[in-house]
Amino acid sequence: MLRQILLKNHQESVQGTMADSRERIRGPPRDGREFFTSPRQVLRRLMLLSEGRQYREAAGVVGRLGPSVLRSVIAELPIDLLLEHLPHSAYLLESFFTRLLTLNPSPKPEVPIEEVVWQLVRLFSHPQESGMRQRCSKLIQAISQFEPNLRHTLRDRRKSFDNAVRGLGVHGLTTDPAGHLISLHVALKTELQRHIDIYKMAIHKLEELNTSITNQDPAHSSHQRLLAINYGDIQQRLIANKTLLTMVDKPALKQLAFLVDNLSQRVENDKEVLKCVGQIKRLDGQACIEKRSAAGLLMNFAQGCETVLQLMGPESVPTSNGSGSSSCSDGYHSDDSANEETSEMVNQYRILYMENRADALEALDGLSQLKHVQDLKAKILFSIIVLSFRLCHGLRERKVMEVRRTLNCPLDSSNEIALALDRSVRAHLHETANTFPVGEIERSVFSQVLSTLHEYPSLESCPALTHFVSSSVRLAWRMINQKSPYFLDNDFNLGFLRPEKHDRHPQADRRSDLIKSFLWPALMQNNHCVFKAVVAT
Repeated sequence: MLRQILLKNHQESVQGTMADSRERIRGPPRDGREFFTSPRQVLRRLMLLSEGRQYREAAGVVGRLGPSVLRSVIAELPIDLLLEHLPHSAYLLESFFTRLLTLNPSPKPEVPIEEVVWQLVRLFSHPQESGMRQRCSKLIQAISQFEPNLRHTLRDRRKSFDNAVRGLGVHGLTTDPAGHLISLHVALKTELQRHIDIYKMAIHKLEELNTSITNQDPAHSSHQRLLAINYGDIQQRLIANKTLLTMVDKPALKQLAFLVDNLSQRVENDKEVLKCVGQIKRLDGQACIEKRSAAGLLMNFAQGCETVLQLMGPESVPTSNGSGSSSCSDGYHSDDSANEETSEMVNQYRILYMENRADALEALDGLSQLKHVQDLKAKILFSIIVLSFRLCHGLRERKVMEVRRTLNCPLDSSNEIALALDRSVRAHLHETANTFPVGEIERSVFSQVLSTLHEYPSLESCPALTHFVSSSVRLAWRMINQKSPYFLDNDFNLGFLRPEKHDRHPQADRRSDLIKSFLWPALMQNNHCVFKAVVAT
């Protein structure tokens, strides 16, 4: 009897092994029907398909798993191997999250979802393969539905990267009491020496005044004695205290507090930069942080975060009666490509401020005629971006009117044919925004700047300024010709700082909320601020 049982078990084992071998050779049935009840079988099958890069077939297996088997497979899944093969493995990873959303197991299985997200951020922070957005978009959308809080984590991380880049820009020259530009360390040394000299004089004066009262009886300073002193004593005391106050309360001595605040801010900014770079190093071991500029590294990963946030789609979609059937006859609607284009525009505007403007400022610093007019340099660049948007908007409206004149359409007509013609012209300008000739606007902006500042002829021969004008005009033209046009917020009143539309410059006085000047205008779209104005307080 025992021999028969052993023989039966041996036959079943051999049959199972042969069946498994046939499974490896044959692959899945052609009709797609495949059902596994053992997590080990499923995991083995998924690994075999993944090794052959048959991710769609593997996703089909995941799509038929029940809750318990799915939970066990996820617990044993070597997620790092799939992450190494992104974006090719995106389809399989997406199937896991989609299946989890469909089954909604309780409690939620532990999924290393942050590892997936940061791997995607790393991918989008480097030059991208063709079609990578399309491959990863559904995976990212499934992740955002499975773990909505990740959106806030990404925003915070992107913001910290952006702030760290801004912080790198505060390590420039500072001003001495005479308004000359010098390094912070030299300014501190000079200021501390000034304090030492003045305090030595003050100590010497105190010794002169107090020679007769060094060991004075405390009773002589009692309240009754103080009330009993005469006019001459009060006059003498006033003269002594006024002399001391004049020595130690000089305006020049108040510069030290500003310099110490500046030094403290630089220390905190550098700590934040190193913290962010350390985070990137942990996320991407191949980042080569020692050989790359910190700003470029941080900006690349901030862009990676921004791209993933874009692909997550809107955070919430408001519903209203009839909204699903509404349409626009001119085709101006919101879709995924429009969202990507919108975010790209805002990022280009950010780069224009953080990189192009910084390069232009550095070039202007090298002009001897502008050596002692620091505020003027910032005002020149501010005027250029404002003027670029204004003239580009005027050119767009002139082109619309020129088409009306050519076709003998009344300029003041508001009938449907005239409005449809206007929409067609604007749509054409949108499609050709990248190649449309805007040299006329560039020359106009540059000539207006030169004519206004005719006492500084060296501006005309500054290549960096010419490049900044060109970049500003071309970006402004693209922005005002978007389907949802961008425009600048022209409210430049020097009131109080409003956090919803103003960002304080890193070198501004943080103890004051009163705006002293605008350094960069706010960017608006659909009456929403998409890039805050940078102000000095």
